[in-house]
Amino acid sequence: MSETEREAMEYDVVIVGAGPAGLSAAIRLKQLDADCNVVVLEKGSEVGAHILSGAVLDPVGLDELIPDWKERGAPLNVPVKDDNFFMLGEAGKLRIPNFPMPPLMNNHGNYIVSMGNVCRWMAEQAEELGVEIFPGMSCSELVFDENGGVKGVVAGEFGKNPDGSKGDGYEPGMELHGKYVFLSEGVRGSLSKQVIAKYNLSDGHEPQKYGLGMKEIWEIDPAKHREGSVTHTMGWPLGGNAGGGSFIYHLENNQVYVGFVVHLNYKNPHLFPYMEFQRFKHHPMVADLLKGGKRVAYGARAISEGGFQSMPKMVAPGVALLGCSVGMVNVPRIKGNHNAMLSGKAAAEAAMAAIADGRSGDELSDYEAEVRNGKIGQDLRKVRNVKPLWSKYGLTASLVMGGVDMWTNTLGFSLLGTLEHGKSDAEATEEASKHQTIDYPKPDGKLSFDRLTNVAFSFTNHEESQPAHLTLKDADVPVNSNLPKFAGPSARYCPAGVYEFVEEAGKDTRFVINFQNCVHCKTCDIKDPAQNIVWTTPQGGDGPNYPNM
Repeated sequence: MSETEREAMEYDVVIVGAGPAGLSAAIRLKQLDADCNVVVLEKGSEVGAHILSGAVLDPVGLDELIPDWKERGAPLNVPVKDDNFFMLGEAGKLRIPNFPMPPLMNNHGNYIVSMGNVCRWMAEQAEELGVEIFPGMSCSELVFDENGGVKGVVAGEFGKNPDGSKGDGYEPGMELHGKYVFLSEGVRGSLSKQVIAKYNLSDGHEPQKYGLGMKEIWEIDPAKHREGSVTHTMGWPLGGNAGGGSFIYHLENNQVYVGFVVHLNYKNPHLFPYMEFQRFKHHPMVADLLKGGKRVAYGARAISEGGFQSMPKMVAPGVALLGCSVGMVNVPRIKGNHNAMLSGKAAAEAAMAAIADGRSGDELSDYEAEVRNGKIGQDLRKVRNVKPLWSKYGLTASLVMGGVDMWTNTLGFSLLGTLEHGKSDAEATEEASKHQTIDYPKPDGKLSFDRLTNVAFSFTNHEESQPAHLTLKDADVPVNSNLPKFAGPSARYCPAGVYEFVEEAGKDTRFVINFQNCVHCKTCDIKDPAQNIVWTTPQGGDGPNYPNM
């Protein structure tokens, strides 16, 4: 807690993040007790502004939370009509039949959605129940009680100068205290990261693994549009350089989500994930679909991929981690929103039971037990070996062995037990001298685009007079270590062009952080080999403003 004098407001539960997990928790709290005093703090300019998702939603979470969601007008308007899986070569494709796949891979009953719009609708439901929701309110600090437990957060601090000093218009923000604090910040949230470190919540668990997901919305020729169609691909252009694949979802109004995921445990620091995505769109299957269309939006975010064995302990005194703050994505399904909603519901039920018993500020162990042993744990346990198999043995072996393992897990057992992940994604990066450079074709401006042009379509904005929310532990590391050893990978792994090495005649190489471009994907915080870059939340309202992503 800082020495700045702040006013404080008291709540029963303080929730950080208005994503599917946080909003589900808020709704469930008010369903259980209409008098429960609940606040949700959202750093985006509005609810949904920072939401980026693969956007095929399993409605199991909504079914439990709001059973009459259809009657209430939830924006789930496009049911999945067909599933397509392809292995791509540079010029061709091989269809992978659906029948050998385990039942969990079936998208029947799921919906192609804008998760931003789903969250906006959920916020309306929460506000109707009396939940207070404050967008544009970044939470910059945790507040601790006298025993070292979490009792609240600092929100709404504005007006610092670039050097961190207090400017003329400085506003100290407020402390919001709760009997319990829920952190639902999404992947690699800055407060969640602090809680995990402070209370050693990762001890005894595998390191979290991540992917970088990039997505564009395209408006395409109506003759090519197939509303409700879902396509996933693997193989080209990544090949053996990295794990990952693509998704193409046909939603309403002749729009298509075109996305690409690169697993961040790749070894070759010359790999350029964003350019792999742009190259992918030139595959004949994709290029034909997009020809004559136009890109209308772009975004990127990290995806938690460690699964069941990488989930840290989720509770500490006074605080619980929800959704992607823990890592609840089912990797082969590329779905996590349903588990995020279920986690919010479970956390709310545990908190209300504790409050009813007169408790506060303790560990909500019932919440953790429900996540690990209930529907979320059951969902993730079945697929727990898919990611480590892919990482250790490659795509083809993982398709065969992972498929068999998912089938046996569906039947209640596994021949493999629980595999380990091993290294973190940062540790997986090898020195540049061990790898060849990769030649990427120049974007053509029609199907493929340079990063800065695409960042404009994320509608991101950061007030330049504030302190940079991307900082270095050691300012010398990028030029003196990462550049000679790893060829400066931050210039490539960032999908928004935030980092660059500037070389000028007669001058030393400079490392420049263009934080204004940041789309809050947090890849830098994850992949930097030296773990030297730290992402923290900027002042409220700054960042991307995704339209219907």
